[in-house]
Amino acid sequence: MSAKLDRRRFIAAGTTTLAMPFVSRGASAQAAWPSRQIRMICSYPAGGQTDLLARAYGEFIAKQVGKTVVVENKPGAAGAIGTAEVARAEPDGHTILCSISTTYIMNRVVMKTPGYDMDKDLTLVSVIPGAGLLLVANPKTGVKTLEDFVAFARKSGKVNFGTYSAGSAPHMTVHELNKQYGLAIEPIHYRGEAPMWTGMLEGTLDVAMGSYTAAQSVLQSDRGTVFAVHSKKVDAIPDIKTLPEQGATSKFFTVSGFSGWAVPKATPQPVVDRLAELCVAANSDPKVKEVLNTFVLEPAIGFKETNALYQRELPIWIESARSLGLEPA
Repeated sequence: MSAKLDRRRFIAAGTTTLAMPFVSRGASAQAAWPSRQIRMICSYPAGGQTDLLARAYGEFIAKQVGKTVVVENKPGAAGAIGTAEVARAEPDGHTILCSISTTYIMNRVVMKTPGYDMDKDLTLVSVIPGAGLLLVANPKTGVKTLEDFVAFARKSGKVNFGTYSAGSAPHMTVHELNKQYGLAIEPIHYRGEAPMWTGMLEGTLDVAMGSYTAAQSVLQSDRGTVFAVHSKKVDAIPDIKTLPEQGATSKFFTVSGFSGWAVPKATPQPVVDRLAELCVAANSDPKVKEVLNTFVLEPAIGFKETNALYQRELPIWIESARSLGLEPA
């Protein structure tokens, strides 16, 4: 990895309080915010990528506005528990959600009652576009390109393809590759990336798909060969081509997902704009840059760019997810 991250600086029993000196702002419309402590609810567990982003950006925000930022982990139900709590909060900018595109997009397809309506209850503020996910093959397969993989899948008849959850990007990737190439791959769903990559290390999987950082245990032990990345190239492995570059044609291979922040829907726009500005400004902070480098992520983008990305990727995610035929639970 390009950077080593001391997680102890960010993790403290699931809740961290961040208090920094006051830095004044000029715009009167935004001067009243924040007037008290800010709660940043992370809808995933402490220690993971989303949590570390929440803490790094939260620390920067606290430094700039002079108010305490408390990061609270409220995991469960694919992010729906923490998200529903934010959706019900007072829309004054003092309760912020940090979550991922699964929460913002996929839950409406895979859950009957997620407890919130993304479009009616929440406003996206700023997001960090996702990094390209790696497709990694067990060396015994001999797969080094997408073409190799298709040939292997046709010849073997059965491919053990690991995903980190049903309805995830790897699950949809299997579905889209099956459609284009006439394959019959049955995905093997794990409860998270860690056990999936453990399956790869143990040799029980032919292929697995996940993040660059989480895959390091497999790659560094020579138990896996990267033969493609999902939608965008990864700087650390620039020679590995994307699925579209290797002939995959599904629109799903043009989306990357994201992590980022949202607030209750009726939050005043000046507050939303100020918060988005702070997220973008945080990109230059050394601690934030260290987290981004560790997970090979792009910097946070502004409010307009965020919502343009959301509107562009939303229908593609929804179409691909519904084509899986999953029954909402």
